[in-house]
Amino acid sequence: MARESQQALTDVSLIDGVRSDDNRSKMRRVASASFVGSLVEFYDFNIYGYASALFFGKIFFPALGPAAGTVAAFATLGVAFVARPVGSILFGHFGDRLGRKRTLVTTLLIMGVSTCLVGLMPTVEQIGVAAPILLVVLRILQGLAAGGEWAGAALFAVENAPAPKRGFWAMFASLGGGAALTLAPATFLVTGFAMSDADFAAYGWRIPFITSLVLIAVGLYIRLRMEESAIFTKERDHGGVPRVPLLEAFRRQRREVLLAGGAMIIPPSFGYLGASYMSNYGATALGLGRTEVLALGVIGGLALTFGIWISGFYSDRFGRRTIILAAAIVAVPWALVLFPLMKLGSSGMFGACMCITMFISGCGLGPMSAFMSELFHTRYRYTAAGFSYNIAQIIGGAGTPLLAAWMTPRFGGLTFGVYLAVLSVISLVCVLKLSETKDYDLSRNIPQS
Repeated sequence: MARESQQALTDVSLIDGVRSDDNRSKMRRVASASFVGSLVEFYDFNIYGYASALFFGKIFFPALGPAAGTVAAFATLGVAFVARPVGSILFGHFGDRLGRKRTLVTTLLIMGVSTCLVGLMPTVEQIGVAAPILLVVLRILQGLAAGGEWAGAALFAVENAPAPKRGFWAMFASLGGGAALTLAPATFLVTGFAMSDADFAAYGWRIPFITSLVLIAVGLYIRLRMEESAIFTKERDHGGVPRVPLLEAFRRQRREVLLAGGAMIIPPSFGYLGASYMSNYGATALGLGRTEVLALGVIGGLALTFGIWISGFYSDRFGRRTIILAAAIVAVPWALVLFPLMKLGSSGMFGACMCITMFISGCGLGPMSAFMSELFHTRYRYTAAGFSYNIAQIIGGAGTPLLAAWMTPRFGGLTFGVYLAVLSVISLVCVLKLSETKDYDLSRNIPQS
């Protein structure tokens, strides 16, 4: 009863001079902007991941054969991840100097347009070797934009949220990723129902890329109506802006930048393994049909979304670090048993493995939006959080599917599982070396190191 009375008082109190109902309305707009931006980012990346797993080896690298063509397709997937840290530095620089809002609008536009152009690209049969070259160029543009997207969306929510609910509201930046991991295979699945496998491989795969224009339009409408972060505006007006945010971040918080990157490895490692390579493994090694693989991918995306939601929600109660540690502890043994379980060959077991893998990714990702934003000072928060996040994306998002495609046929799934377990241990150690952040003051001063 006392707790309910206190909540009732809170509901009619002032939060930073704004009534709580007005603040909730503002936070719903902020959460929508964060959600839609990450939805576009992850949707664009994951439709490419599914296309790489199922089609791009044949369409853009037919001369290499099925196995090498798949590795080459995953390599183009990895190119964008290599570009992401560059994007985090570039857009983080402008986000920390010019503001969050304008930067987030720019990243959304670049990501959306480059994704649509992938859907309009000619194939090797039409323009020869220029096709994979153009594909790589567009992937680099996607990577640059994505490098500045998630961190900006996450910290924008954190900087606007009331302190006791930062984990919940920041979670929407990652929740968009979970929705995208559900929407991407669903789009391929629905498109494929209307045509034969031959027609789908010929032109149907383009439709999910082109329809991303709808998401871009919605995202732009929401983001153009946002107000700039008050915490950033106060810092800019009273403390100025750094000349080079990246250098200042490394000068003051080098340790946190590096450890945060290590702590973030599990979500992309498990998420992109499930969303890209496991789809290929199910279709080739296990002989599952395209429709079955995509349907199980939708269920896996829902599992990841649920993991993000529940972990983000409870991070306000138990702490970001505690929830992330729990996900890392579970990840280590699961990495070792994943491929032996999938080798049992049934679609039910494959679906269970997909769901558990994605759920672990979601549980690690849910609190990260708040955790990585709270770690860093406002002056360089965009740059530092984005750089740490995207270093992890290279290791986990680019390296995991590529190495899985190369290692598993040669050395077996268990060998790759050991590699995945090692990544999980690295992430676990990095989280242990970081402090809990849920009670941090976002405006605190970081001392010179």
